[in-house]
Amino acid sequence: MLTAITFIPLLGALLILCINKNSHQRIKDIALWSSGVSLLLSLLIYPTGYVFPVYSGEAYKMFMTEGPVEWIRFGGIGEQVFTIHYFLGVDGISLPLVILTTLLTFLSILYSGKFIKTRIKEYFFLFLLLETGMVGVFVALDFFLFYVFWEICLVPMYFLIGIWGGPKKEYAAIKFFLYTLVGSMAMLIGILILYFNTSPHTLNMLDIATQHPLGGKFALGALTFWLMFIAFAIKVPTFPFHTWLPLAHVEAPTAGSVILAGILLKMGTYGFLRVVLPMLPEASATFAFPVAILAFISIVYGAYCALAQTDLKKLVAYSSVNHMGYVMLGTVAAFAATPAGNDITQKVINFKAAALNGAVMQMVSHGLITGALFFLVGVIYERAHTRDLNSFGGLGATVPVYAGFFILFALASLGLPGLCGFVGEFLVFVGAYGVGPFATGLFIPLQIIVALSLLGVILTAGYMLWTVQRIFLGPLNIKWKGLSDMNLVEIGSLTPLMILTVLLGIYPALILDIVNKSVFSMLTILNL
Repeated sequence: MLTAITFIPLLGALLILCINKNSHQRIKDIALWSSGVSLLLSLLIYPTGYVFPVYSGEAYKMFMTEGPVEWIRFGGIGEQVFTIHYFLGVDGISLPLVILTTLLTFLSILYSGKFIKTRIKEYFFLFLLLETGMVGVFVALDFFLFYVFWEICLVPMYFLIGIWGGPKKEYAAIKFFLYTLVGSMAMLIGILILYFNTSPHTLNMLDIATQHPLGGKFALGALTFWLMFIAFAIKVPTFPFHTWLPLAHVEAPTAGSVILAGILLKMGTYGFLRVVLPMLPEASATFAFPVAILAFISIVYGAYCALAQTDLKKLVAYSSVNHMGYVMLGTVAAFAATPAGNDITQKVINFKAAALNGAVMQMVSHGLITGALFFLVGVIYERAHTRDLNSFGGLGATVPVYAGFFILFALASLGLPGLCGFVGEFLVFVGAYGVGPFATGLFIPLQIIVALSLLGVILTAGYMLWTVQRIFLGPLNIKWKGLSDMNLVEIGSLTPLMILTVLLGIYPALILDIVNKSVFSMLTILNL
């Protein structure tokens, strides 16, 4: 199942290469069916999270695995054999992200079928190749595979921005490529350090997480932590590594922006949860304070930058820096060390579990909400050919369906209770604040950083409500009197996101019940 989910899009991409470039409808159909089958299969494995028991043991357990199967083998007589394995798996942390990836890719291809008019064959080939890379990152359990899939994502997005992007597309694409490539090189060095310090040497991510090979090796552990931090922080992006993001979002085509915000940013936070925390627990505890400060800056700085924007797409882009800061804050709560003593340790583990549940929930809700907002930016830009907020006004009466969708997702983004954006933020703040009094290694108590981070919530409400006011309220700009409302393809692309945004706001247990199993077992094993 995992192999099929990962490689059916690639199969569709290869099939598209065999079709005449002028057969536009056939190319679109293949892309839609390939991504649709991958989405269906990902939904079919969702119930495995419910039937999987709550696990407590000395090793990590996944809901579903395929392998390890020996793939590449080197070695000589009397020497340790070097092997790379084909090893896939999902647990409560990765399964929601796999489903989110297949869903947003399917909707992006559905949306693109109407609006992409040039080089259609190349566009859909690259989009399906990108889906294989993204899903592969979330299911890979061998570091070689993980790194290959990570790099696969880089090339298609580079071309999607560079060919189908806006006026500054070449500069945006190169900046995106260089930033991500630097992070990839840092990650590769970190992987090699972990490999050569395991006994026996292995690239199996579950074995490395069980061994903690750099435990007691402070200098090497610190070096590896910061190498991995740079790799994942660039992708998140965390301040000050965020400068590639606004330009890439603004210049990318609409579907590219949806995938960039909805999925690619989650690869960074997923790396912290899958690699940094379980494999480098001591270094994570040691450096919890600087990471907490960077998370706080991301939250407040991203919100202030969004507040200053008049370009709607750039505003939504900076909101991603703000919202992904909450994910990092929840992750920091798990980084922080706790004192010995069964009662207090269990209490802190419970708060850490709440914070990490909130972080994963925030990743999913941000993908749904911000992905939808970028779709909506594309909808208005296709009609008005401008994203300048000051040029709109009074559109609520002219395009009521569009206004309804936009206002709902804007309210979800600012964290209105009853919508999914609230749940993740609430759990992050509760969990991180509860950990705070007991966290060691933090020069400022974590609860003070959490309290200051609440400013981001206020600023988010400010820029979102002001955006709604500037676009939909007030007198109608006569220039937009004849603006047409959303069509069926646009409504169809946004309706699933709207349903999930409301459903997960009302009943977040659909995700949290499976996330908590993996989060709690991981924290119990680490016992920081």
